[in-house]
Amino acid sequence: MHHEHRPHQDIVYPSAIPFVLTHLVCFAAIWTGVSLQALGVAVVLYFVRMWAITAGYHRYFSHRSYKTSRVMQFLIAFLGQTSAQRGVIWWAAVHRHHHLHSDTEHDVHSPGLHGFWYSHVGWIFNPSNSEPDYGTVKDLTRYPELVWLDKQVYAPAILLGFGIWAWGGWPMLVVGFFWSTVVLFHCTFFINSLAHVSGSQRYLTGDDSRNNFWLALITLGEGWHNNHHHYQSSTRQGFRWWEVDISYYVLKAMSLCRLVWDLRAPPEAIVRGDKPVGRKVLEKVAGELAGSFSIEGISASVREAWTESHALEDLALRARRARGQVEARLAELSLPHLPTIPELREKAEEMFQESPSIDAIVQRAHELLAAAVAAHLCDAALAGAY
Repeated sequence: MHHEHRPHQDIVYPSAIPFVLTHLVCFAAIWTGVSLQALGVAVVLYFVRMWAITAGYHRYFSHRSYKTSRVMQFLIAFLGQTSAQRGVIWWAAVHRHHHLHSDTEHDVHSPGLHGFWYSHVGWIFNPSNSEPDYGTVKDLTRYPELVWLDKQVYAPAILLGFGIWAWGGWPMLVVGFFWSTVVLFHCTFFINSLAHVSGSQRYLTGDDSRNNFWLALITLGEGWHNNHHHYQSSTRQGFRWWEVDISYYVLKAMSLCRLVWDLRAPPEAIVRGDKPVGRKVLEKVAGELAGSFSIEGISASVREAWTESHALEDLALRARRARGQVEARLAELSLPHLPTIPELREKAEEMFQESPSIDAIVQRAHELLAAAVAAHLCDAALAGAY
């Protein structure tokens, strides 16, 4: 089922009210005070729950990049839900949808299409995103305990908050729990927004994913986002030795104790970027390259060059009979003013990082340009422009 993900700026999402109140509660520290102990708890809760999101929600439940026991699976899911970032199955379903449609019109949180703040937080409260396609997470819904936990959306977070309050009182609740929760919100959300805006792109992925060292530090390794989009099934997202990935280090230590196992690693050819891109990425990148040229401008130049030609008159006649035939005829012709293969390659080298697929991308972009110009001329012919 198709869902409309466009932001609605003319309404206030009711589900955003608790989120706003959570932020406002943080100001209660003016009255409760801020102790070093509460700050220490806030730091611990931030990193423990960030690990549960990155190593659990993301690398395990969304991408199944390693294996663990059913008990550990539930414990990681429960710990992740103490972050108040909705249910584990909901999170995984939305994230898998993101990877299928990254930075396209179907992506629920693309900053390039919907704007930074909507991709950072606004999309979460859009009613159209409240029910993702659970058909993509059948590997998770077969566990009744996970289905039950997913329905108890905020219960783990409430239990944690109550426990913190019972242990340390109001200062501990406000600073230890709420402060860490709010910071955790936004540092996690930065991967959806900032990691598609700021940083470097090592690999050609067909989207705006980027590697960002500072984001990797505060998110325990998630900032190596371009690496991740290049090879999603890898447990380790910091591909190079110097790319700090704390979530992976913890998982590696856990694997020594057999708490988790079968951690996936990217093949050397993947790390080096030697493997050609898949068809989906090739089509998207070639389309982006073709789209960097003006179809209208090229078509106008073609029409001007062919003003004295009988070819267009013939095509106009054919167009009235069969649109498909005229598009095929135009696509076969050597269109003047169409960018050449060398020109397309030069443009591609400006737009994209080096890739073994660059020749295939350029060739496909040339085909797409020819077809687009042909279709444009066909439309004009059908409209009686000739």
